[in-house]
Amino acid sequence: MLKKEDKIFKNLYGEDDWSLTGALKRGIWNNTKDLISMGSDNIIDEIKKSDLRGRGGAGFPAGLKWSFMPKDSGKPHYLIVNADESEPGTCKDREILRNDPHLLLEGCLIAGFAMHAHTCYIYIRGEYYNESSNLQKAIDEAYKSNLLGKNACGTNWDFDIFLHRGAGAYICGEETALLESLEGKKGQPRLKPPFPAGSGLYGCPSTVTNVETIAVAPTILRRGANWFSSLGNPKNTGTKIFSISGHVNNPCNVEEEMGIPLKKLIETHAGGVIGGWDNLLAVIPGGASVPLIPKSICDTVKMDFDSLKEAQSGLGTAAVIVMNKSTDIVEAIARLSHFYKHESCGQCTPCREGTGWMYRMMSKMINGNIENDDIDKLLDVTKQIEGHTICALGDAAAWPIQGLIRHFRSEVERRINENISKREVA
Repeated sequence: MLKKEDKIFKNLYGEDDWSLTGALKRGIWNNTKDLISMGSDNIIDEIKKSDLRGRGGAGFPAGLKWSFMPKDSGKPHYLIVNADESEPGTCKDREILRNDPHLLLEGCLIAGFAMHAHTCYIYIRGEYYNESSNLQKAIDEAYKSNLLGKNACGTNWDFDIFLHRGAGAYICGEETALLESLEGKKGQPRLKPPFPAGSGLYGCPSTVTNVETIAVAPTILRRGANWFSSLGNPKNTGTKIFSISGHVNNPCNVEEEMGIPLKKLIETHAGGVIGGWDNLLAVIPGGASVPLIPKSICDTVKMDFDSLKEAQSGLGTAAVIVMNKSTDIVEAIARLSHFYKHESCGQCTPCREGTGWMYRMMSKMINGNIENDDIDKLLDVTKQIEGHTICALGDAAAWPIQGLIRHFRSEVERRINENISKREVA
């Protein structure tokens, strides 16, 4: 269990004042000038030592990513915060944006300075109206108090933050599609290389990173990398916000220590599975794009990047979607297939054609209206899509189906055999 004094997000539930007055009471914007006086290299080194990994899904080492930014490119540098948060089951960033926006803004200033950026764009999901309203008010407060803008926090560093509202496209959560959208173009992923650190927004060095990743940076610098790395497990350090939904008695967002056992997380914070732990069927542990895991794995698995990778799934955004035995597991995965079909940008042939084909196959599978050979055919198609598209949406569409076939093939076969029996009787 994470101790209260180790929590970074002290207003996650909006019980206190989210404005600048409340933020100052919680220690936000305290000694920010001193943190920046550490210097760019020391800030990045401290983030590296903390072993902080990106909280947006990929889990890439944050300090290493920051270090990719060139020191003197002769071009403007940009920090872009990805607040698009459109992954089904994920609702962690919105609580930061709505209830503790200054935590993010201070992190932007520090991260921007570390990467030699004078400008930051926060790309927020268009549907997040209340969140964008609070965030804009917080930005205005920070400018008024000279925490942002010219000579931000008295550091002699000029730093501007602009809020940009998206239009509801899931694909714009992919970093290069987000950059395209920011530039006023259709939100479609770019081929890489070049990577954003070399040629990002307007062809300039840019770093795109997640809300939660940036928001924890000031606390890491204040309390030290050793404190942060002492929480969790090696290479899976610190705290994490988990979004727990589905068949639990108390759906919630909760900040906990990385590596907490999944069973303990659900039973301690979400009131347990509806109908009891033995009524659990499966869990999607990291948002809709990662493969599900059955109860047998849920019994012992730990909630961190490496443990879930070993279980052939992933931590992703740490959106825990719980499904008990009342779930039609095939229909649940079919619904996710429809989502990815709908959200594919259509740029890559495997994704454009494959997501539609997979959804049609999954729709037939609900009633067992396919043949046994079609199971392997479907699995083969997911493998042809996975790893063969410009961005990871193809992978995201393929993995839930792979997880279903890996762990619940017998259920799919049962439906097919029942349907065959009905046809024979008829």
